[in-house]
Amino acid sequence: MSKVLSGEGGLGPHVARKIIEVVGGQGNPPEYGFQYFTVGLEAYLSVLDREYLGGFIKEGGSAFKMVIGGYGTGKTHFLYSVRDLAWKHGFVVSYLTLSPEHSPFSSLEKVYKEIVLNLTLPQSLEELVQGYTAGIENVLRFWHYKKREQAKEKAKASGSSAWDDIFAYLSSLSSYESTSFRNAVRKAFLSIAMRHDEDFSLMLQWLKGENPPRDLLKDDAVFERIDRSTAFKMIRSLMQWTREIGFSGLVILLDEAEQIPSMSSRQVDLMVNNLREVIDECGHENFRNTMWFYAVPDEEFVHGRTLVYEALRQRLATVFDAKLNPTGVKIYLERIAGDPMDVLKGIGRKLASIYETAYNTKFDQNALEKTINGISLGAYERKLETGYKRLFVQSTIKAFHVMRETGKPVSKHEVDLE
Repeated sequence: MSKVLSGEGGLGPHVARKIIEVVGGQGNPPEYGFQYFTVGLEAYLSVLDREYLGGFIKEGGSAFKMVIGGYGTGKTHFLYSVRDLAWKHGFVVSYLTLSPEHSPFSSLEKVYKEIVLNLTLPQSLEELVQGYTAGIENVLRFWHYKKREQAKEKAKASGSSAWDDIFAYLSSLSSYESTSFRNAVRKAFLSIAMRHDEDFSLMLQWLKGENPPRDLLKDDAVFERIDRSTAFKMIRSLMQWTREIGFSGLVILLDEAEQIPSMSSRQVDLMVNNLREVIDECGHENFRNTMWFYAVPDEEFVHGRTLVYEALRQRLATVFDAKLNPTGVKIYLERIAGDPMDVLKGIGRKLASIYETAYNTKFDQNALEKTINGISLGAYERKLETGYKRLFVQSTIKAFHVMRETGKPVSKHEVDLE
């Protein structure tokens, strides 16, 4: 293991410092390191791990969950945790933040584009810490490398031609819902193998939804455009492809930021209809081995009066509960973690351990407990004003900096919580 990941449980000073910098500055979880201060989510993550990603979804099922939590309440932390579980079980994952400009859920063709741009292969700890490449290009190149190595081994053992094996394999690809999608990934594979960079770039353009001129694509039998009318078909084909190339399936994590209040009524209507269709698709056989998580600040957008809104409300009526109803759709972050004060204190203690590793220091335990208790109370008292969890972690790191210099407990007013 490298120096970057050295230390107990893979947490060395470098990683610990990165965690403290991100948490203390932005109040957001880092892509790697959130595991070290996760508190209160264990029961729910365990159910998602055991019954869904490691069971039902991997075995051919599909499901949709809506994660509900206000700003700064831990939606990103929760989605990162789900992504970690999905990678563990061999899923390709796409995590995307929905935005009015790039990927409004009212425009599924734009959502498709963001999904393929953010596809990530299962990552090791080392890759997460040092950085990784996302996107369908990376998946295509991994697929080619894997099959090329398998063909070489087979040829070596049998005395046959590796090229014959590759051509036979590509000819045997399943008939995806979109024939154009099948032809595009097949051509992309061959272009990598033959080092035809221009051909690969053209197929990549099409797969990313950039819709290059049709006359450049006709020789490869790629006739469809990726637009509103074909978006669902392309998403389904993408799912079929990820299964066929050896992964457990596809997990899509959608993080809705501040989009809904700024959308027009027509955009909200389209979003509601698309969301209903996605939920319905999860009940169909051609939507296999996939799981969608849609994180939103609240449920206000479903309160329209048309039949489409009522249909969506009915589909979102059930509440996920780790013990009583794991098939429920809605996951309320504020309800799943237990007593909020206990959760904050638990997070504070774990962050203290990370901070000690980052700065090679040791806190006095009495001073530490007094500090954490006071800041927990101060942050929770301001629950209605802002995301109190984000406020808590930012204020706690600020307090730790002071404690490192003084060795004394820090009160909530010293970190502007009064």
